[in-house]
Amino acid sequence: MKNILILIVICLGVWQFMSKENVIVETSDAESLNNRTMQTLAKAKELSKPKVVYKCDGRQHCSQMNSYEEAKYFIQHCPKTKMDGDHDGIPCERQFNK
Repeated sequence: MKNILILIVICLGVWQFMSKENVIVETSDAESLNNRTMQTLAKAKELSKPKVVYKCDGRQHCSQMNSYEEAKYFIQHCPKTKMDGDHDGIPCERQFNK
């Protein structure tokens, strides 16, 4: 009788341990799936953005810029721009709140 009780306790312990292992594996799989899903969504979002091509066309002032990205392109690639008064590399700080 004593041996049967010991065997039952051991079996219950093993069963409980195994059920915890399954939960950990399932959680890990869910996290992995979530990470892959988020990466796929980020790639899809990036691909859905239209690619904007800027070119130097003589514009020099912040009031002529439509976006911060455009202003950054102009100060980096176009001569004689007047968009970075303090020469810190950040154009149109007041206009684009940077």
